[in-house]
Amino acid sequence: MRGPVGWWRGKSTPAKVETYTRWSFHFFALIEAVTLGLSAFREVGPNPGTWLLLLACGHSLTCAVTASTALDWTRGRRPQPVRMLWTLAAVTAATATVAIAVAERTHGPKADEVVTAAGSVFGGVLVLGAGILALGVRNRRRVVAIVLGFAAGAGLCAFPLGIPGIAALATAGAVLVGGAFVAFTSVFSVWLLNAVYALDEARETRARLAVAEERLRFGRDLHDVLGRNLAVIALKAELAVQLGRRGRPEAVEQMIEVQRLAQESQREVRAVVRGYREADLAAELAGAQGVLAAAGIDCAVTGSPAGLPAPVQSALAWVVREAATNVLRHGDAQRCTVSLRVTGGRAELCVENDGVPESPAGDRPGSGLAGLRERLSELDGTLRAGPAERGRFRLTAEVPLPPPAADPETARPLSEATR
Repeated sequence: MRGPVGWWRGKSTPAKVETYTRWSFHFFALIEAVTLGLSAFREVGPNPGTWLLLLACGHSLTCAVTASTALDWTRGRRPQPVRMLWTLAAVTAATATVAIAVAERTHGPKADEVVTAAGSVFGGVLVLGAGILALGVRNRRRVVAIVLGFAAGAGLCAFPLGIPGIAALATAGAVLVGGAFVAFTSVFSVWLLNAVYALDEARETRARLAVAEERLRFGRDLHDVLGRNLAVIALKAELAVQLGRRGRPEAVEQMIEVQRLAQESQREVRAVVRGYREADLAAELAGAQGVLAAAGIDCAVTGSPAGLPAPVQSALAWVVREAATNVLRHGDAQRCTVSLRVTGGRAELCVENDGVPESPAGDRPGSGLAGLRERLSELDGTLRAGPAERGRFRLTAEVPLPPPAADPETARPLSEATR
């Protein structure tokens, strides 16, 4: 069964930031219900306290729903929730008005406590309402107008409570400062969320551009190799046809030259493909470390490829390239370790990272690991990929090393060496 830890690790970095942002505003709404509603109920008793608790809970629920719909609109998943924004504004105004009415109609020994509690509910709903409304507005001038309007309304509505002018001005100032803070938090959260998604899209675009650039390079190499030779082959073949029609013996020489050019082109194409398929292990290790560091992933590389045969280095270099790609695309890693060692006549490369998604890349078809297994199998190598301890993912490639070539002097028979 999927637990909270697996649910959180299964999310990408932008999804984590969005979840954190969404639940932060839900937490703001919960704070309003607890600090305003429950505290008022505890201080003034059930008679007026129940009304104040219901007011705070109803307003906090409206704020939570509005925050969710506004964030969905910010990510382009739904149209702008204009009706929900007007609903929140109406609920905020109605809640503040009822809080004033409760304070005015309360008399008796607890009148001062009721006025204080009602004033807290009055100011709190205006502060949070102004801040949540800023989530659904992109125009900064409108955000400023909302905060100023709520602050001015708080100052004007404070007079029915019998608050003096200085105290009413202080109430308006408190709503202005609190509403501006929550509104700034809303605007900054939206900006940060959009920036994280934009950076994630830029990383995906960079990966696609790298693949496209490599394809263009390979295409240019093939064009350079085949373009001239194919043009010469076409001309010589046409010349051979003309000579053959005239019964000239030079046609045979031209066709021999065409055959030679075709074989030469075939060799050059094989050389290009071989160079494309072969990779330098040291360069791949350094490149993987640089790319992961640029993505904010701490990458530690241990071991040296010096002394390994070229085919082994090429195969392990492709493992490093595929592993680094999977770490960038399929997980949310913070740390990655790459270790290379030679033990027991075998070269072992191990890539381990945290931030494992729910379905690791090795469990999905088309991840590239199948191609790596085929490449390693040509050298009698093996590849293992799967979850490790403490929520980590480990990819291990092992390739047997060929036996060292015998020294000709030491390999001669003893009788021949003593002649």
